[in-house]
Amino acid sequence: MRVTLETAQNLRLTSDEFELIKSKLQRTPNFTELCCFSAMWSEHCSYKNSIKWLKTLPRDGGKMLVAAGEENAGLMDIGNGYGVVFKIESHNHPSALEPFQGAATGVGGIQRDIFTMGARPIASLNSLRFGNIRDKKTQRLLAGVVKGIGHYGNCFGVPTVAGEVYFEDCYHTNPLVNAMSVGIVKNDKTVSAIALGEGNPVFYVGSATGKDGIGGASFASADLTKDSVQELPAVQVGDPFQEKKLLEACLEVLETGAIIGMQDMGAAGIICSTAEMSAKGGVGMRIDLDKVPTRQADMKAWELLLSESQERMLMVVAKGREEEVIAVFKKWDLTASNIGEVIEGGMLLFYQNQVLEASVPAHELVLGGGAPQYERSYQEPTYFSKITAFDETNIADIHDDAQLLIAAKKIIALPNIASKRWVYTQYDSMVGAANLSTNEPSDAAIVLAHGTGKSLAMSVDCNSRYVYANPYIGGMIAVAEAARNIVCSGGEPLGVTNCLNFGNPYDPEVYYQFVLAVTGMGEACRKFNTPVTGGNVSFYNQNPDGPVYPTPTIGMVGLLENADQKMTMYFKSPNDVIVLLGKQMEDIASSEYLHKILATEFSPVPYFNLDEEFILQQALAKLIKDGFIKSAHDLSEGGLIVTLLESCFHQSLGFDVVGTPQKRTDGFWLGEAQGRVVISCSAVQLDSVLSVLKEFGVPALQLGRVTDGTLKLNNADWGIINDWKLLYDTAIENNLAFPE
Repeated sequence: MRVTLETAQNLRLTSDEFELIKSKLQRTPNFTELCCFSAMWSEHCSYKNSIKWLKTLPRDGGKMLVAAGEENAGLMDIGNGYGVVFKIESHNHPSALEPFQGAATGVGGIQRDIFTMGARPIASLNSLRFGNIRDKKTQRLLAGVVKGIGHYGNCFGVPTVAGEVYFEDCYHTNPLVNAMSVGIVKNDKTVSAIALGEGNPVFYVGSATGKDGIGGASFASADLTKDSVQELPAVQVGDPFQEKKLLEACLEVLETGAIIGMQDMGAAGIICSTAEMSAKGGVGMRIDLDKVPTRQADMKAWELLLSESQERMLMVVAKGREEEVIAVFKKWDLTASNIGEVIEGGMLLFYQNQVLEASVPAHELVLGGGAPQYERSYQEPTYFSKITAFDETNIADIHDDAQLLIAAKKIIALPNIASKRWVYTQYDSMVGAANLSTNEPSDAAIVLAHGTGKSLAMSVDCNSRYVYANPYIGGMIAVAEAARNIVCSGGEPLGVTNCLNFGNPYDPEVYYQFVLAVTGMGEACRKFNTPVTGGNVSFYNQNPDGPVYPTPTIGMVGLLENADQKMTMYFKSPNDVIVLLGKQMEDIASSEYLHKILATEFSPVPYFNLDEEFILQQALAKLIKDGFIKSAHDLSEGGLIVTLLESCFHQSLGFDVVGTPQKRTDGFWLGEAQGRVVISCSAVQLDSVLSVLKEFGVPALQLGRVTDGTLKLNNADWGIINDWKLLYDTAIENNLAFPE
C-alpha cells in the first residue's frame, strides 16, 4: 500500500507530523510504520499538547521514591520498608460508546498499572460525570458504567472504597469515567518498565490478542461525533478473572528474580510497551509477530501492534531463565510466549513470517524522545464576561425559616448532593477486609495496608463548576478539598495523581482552562507538599454544543501511622458541641443552591484562600492528634446545611443549631465558601478546642449541640433526622424511576 499525506491524515496525523516522520526515518514510512507513529504520537500516548504545562507541576520531593512519569504509576514511601503505588486514568470515549465494557476495561487497565510495578492493588476509586439524570441516554450510560465498574472490580477482588458522581448537562454526550487504583509494595520488590541486556528474551504473557481496541489511543485523541459509534472496535473487551490470574502470576514470577522489566499492554498495545521499555533502556527489540498468541486468524502486522486487547503484559526475562517464567504462567493457566529479544542500537524490528514489516527507532516514538511537543495558543473564554457581570445583590435572599426549610429539602435531594447509594451498593467495598470506612464513614476512605503497620487515606475530588468559573482557583480548590478530606479523616496528605479532562486543545478557550487549572493545581500541591506522581490527560471531551466543564480530577493518598488516628465524619453523642471552623463568608457563588435551585448558570468561584486553607488543615490535624474532637466533616456542595445533615445520618442523631448571618442567610446556610469544617466535641473539651484554634488563628463559631434525632434550626422545628435521611437516600432512585 502506497503511503501518502492523505493516509497520514486518515490516521489523525498532521501534514507537519507526516513530514517529521519522513525526516526521522530518512524515507517514507510504510503503512505499518505510519500506524505506529499515529498511535504513539496521539495525545493519549505522547501528551504532545500538554507536556509543556505538566512539567510545571511539582514532580519530586515529599516521600516520592520514583520521579513523576518515570514508571506506570506513582510510588511514595510509607515507612517500614513499604511504598504506596497509585494512579488515576480516564476511559471516557470508550464509555460513551459502550458504557459497560468501556468502564470495565478502564478499571482493569488501571489495576495493571499498579501490579506491573510489583504492587498488590488494595483499593479502587472512581470519579464519574454524566448528563441530566432524568434523561434516558444518561440513565443508559449511568447503568452501564456502574455495572461495568462493579462487574470488573468485584470479580477481580479489589474493593471500591470511594468515589464521586456528578450530573451536569454538559456531560450529556461525553461522560467522564476516571478510575483510580492504590496498591502497596515492599520498596525492594518493585520492578521497572525497562528493557536491558542484549540477547535477553522478550516475553508476551496473558490473554491472546484480538481485533478489539485497535486504534484505541488515537480514538481517545479525537472529538466524539455522531459517527463515532462506527469505531466500536476501538472499545476493548475485558475479562476480570483472567486479570486476577495475571495479577497473581506476575507477582509470583517477580519473586523468582528472573524478570528484568515489565510493562502492561495498555494504550497502543504492543507498539507502546516495546517502544517505551526500549527507549527507557536505550536498547531496541527484535519481535516476531507471528509468535504473538492470537484469537483471530490472519491478523495483519499493524493490527497486532495496535490491538488493545486486555489482560496482557510484556516482560524482559534474564536469558537462561525462560523455563522458570513459563512454569509460573503455566501454573496459572496463562500463556507465556517468547516473541523476541533485546538488541543493541535502539531500533524496533517487527517481523511476521520472517518478513520485516516495520523498522522504527524506539526513541523517536515516545514522550521525552522524538514525539512532538506543542505550545498551543490560549485566550480568556468569552463566557467570563457573564461571570464578571454576576451581582449577588440581584439575587433575592432567603428571608424566613420556612423559606430556608423548603430550600434545604430541595438541596438534600439534588442528584449531585444526595446519597449515591444506588451506585455504591453495586460495588464490593469489603473484599479483602481492609476497608475501615464501610461501617464508620470518614471524609476520605481509610484502608488498612496489611503487613505495613499503617493505614492509607484516599480521596478523589473536583468540583468542575468551580473550575469552569475560575480555572486557576478551581484547580487549587480541587487539590485543597482532597487534602481537607484526608486531614478530616486523620491522615497526612502524601501525594497526588490527576486526571485532567478537558475539551479540544486546539480551541484557545479550552486551552486557557487547561493552562490555568494546571497552574492552580501546581501552586496548591506545592503548598500542601503533595507532589504530582503522575496521571492522565484526556482532551477532546466535547459534545455538539461545546466542551464539557474543565474537570481536573485529583486523586490523593494520605498516611495514617496507625488506625487509631482515624477520624470519622458523623456525630457521636447527644449534647456534644457543634463548631464551625473557618472564615464566615456567606458566599452563594457557584453553589448548588444558586445553580440548581435558582437556575443561575454564570457566577464566580466561591471564596477560597490557600493560606487560610493550609492553616485550617494544620489546626485540624492537631485537634485530631490531641484527641480533642469526636468528628470532622468538611463543607462542600450544599454548604453548611448539608454538612450538618450528613453528620447526623450515620447514627440517626440530630442537631439544635442557631445561625448568625452577617450578610446573607442563604450564603450562611447554603453557600459553598471553601476552607471550612464542622467538628463536634464533648462540652468538657470545648475550651481545649478553642485554645488550639486561637493558637493557629482559625476562626470558630459555636453553632449548637447534637440531639437524639430531632432537628432544630434557629429554634424552628425541622422534624426528625430519619425523614431527611429518606429524602437523601432515595433521591437517585426516584430520579431514575421517572425519565423524561
